[in-house]
Amino acid sequence: MAHVMELPNIVIIGRGLIDKVVEVALTASGGQPILIVTGKTSYSMYGRSVSEAMSEKASIEVHQVEADASQEVEVIRKILSKNKFGAIVGIGGGKVIDISKASAHEAGIRLVSVPTVASHDGIASPMVSMVDSGQPYSRMASMPFAVVADVEVIEKAPHRYLASGCGDLVAKYTAVKDWKLSHKITGEYFGDYSASLAYMSAEIIFRNARKIGKRKEDSIRTVVEALISAGVAMGIAGSSRPCSGSEHLISHALGRLMEDPPLHGERCGVATVLMALLHRAAWRRVKSALSSIGAPSDLSGLGVDEQTFVKAVTMAPEIRPDRYTILHKIRPTESDVRRMIREAELS
Repeated sequence: MAHVMELPNIVIIGRGLIDKVVEVALTASGGQPILIVTGKTSYSMYGRSVSEAMSEKASIEVHQVEADASQEVEVIRKILSKNKFGAIVGIGGGKVIDISKASAHEAGIRLVSVPTVASHDGIASPMVSMVDSGQPYSRMASMPFAVVADVEVIEKAPHRYLASGCGDLVAKYTAVKDWKLSHKITGEYFGDYSASLAYMSAEIIFRNARKIGKRKEDSIRTVVEALISAGVAMGIAGSSRPCSGSEHLISHALGRLMEDPPLHGERCGVATVLMALLHRAAWRRVKSALSSIGAPSDLSGLGVDEQTFVKAVTMAPEIRPDRYTILHKIRPTESDVRRMIREAELS
C-alpha cells in the first residue's frame, strides 16, 4: 500500500513576522481573495494588524470572520459557498486553527496557520479537534500549506498556554510507547522515523523544562519548534498515532465528563504521568518536568477530583476502541486506578 505523507510547504518562526504572513498568504491564495479567521482576543493581538497590512499591500480582496467556537464552521461554510477564496489564514489559538483547518479542508483550499499561543500541537498537523452533539472528537483534515509563528506575539500569552503546549508534548513519551505496543500486539503499522521525531519533541521539553518554566530567552521558540515537529510527525505517519495514545484518550474522556475541563495539554500532561507508570517508564521524570515548567503535575493542580479522573481512565479505552494502547491491554479497574494514582503521587 502507498504511504502518503503531508508536510507544510513553508514554515517560518521568528519575530515581527506580519510582512511574512502577508507574503505567505498571497503565495497560498494564488492571487485569489483571502479569508482571515480569528477570534476576538487573537484579532486584537495580531489579526487586526495582519488584516490592515494585507489590505495595504495586497491588491486582492480580503474578508474576515471571527470564530471562537466549533459551531462557527457553519458560518464559515456559508461564507465559502458565496465567495471564491484561494486561501484561509487562521490566526489564533487551538479552536481558531482547528476551525480554519476544517473549513479549508472542506473547501479544498490552502490554509496558512498563524498561532498566537503555543498551547497545542495542531498548529502544524493534519488533525482537527471538533465537537459533535457536545462530544469532542478528532479527525483528519489537511496539513496546513504554511505555518508562520511569530514568537513576539506568542510570548505575550499567559504562561498557562505555553505550559499546556508542553503537556501536549510530554504526552508523546507515552504515545510512542503505545504505538510500539500496538505494533507488537496487533501488527499495526509503526513508522520509526515519525515515532522518533515525536519522541524527540517530548525529550526536548524534558531537557529544557527549567528554562521554559523561567521563560528564559529562546525557551518559547523551543516549545514552538517542538510543537511544529510533532505536527510534522503526524503528517509523516499519516495519522495522529505518534503523538496521541492512552494519555490523549484520558484527556478526551475528561473532556466528555466535565462541563468546563482544563486545557487539553494540561489534561494530557497529568495523564502521561499515570500512563508512564503503567508502562513502567520514567514517570517521575515526566512529573518533575511538568512541575518545573509550571504545568499541572497532579490532580489538585489540574483541578480534577479523583472520582472523575478514575472514571475517565476506565472509560478511556472506549473513546477509541480501534486505537490499541496500554489501557486496552491491561483494562485497569477503578481500584487499580486509585492505587496507581497513589503510586504516581497524583492525589
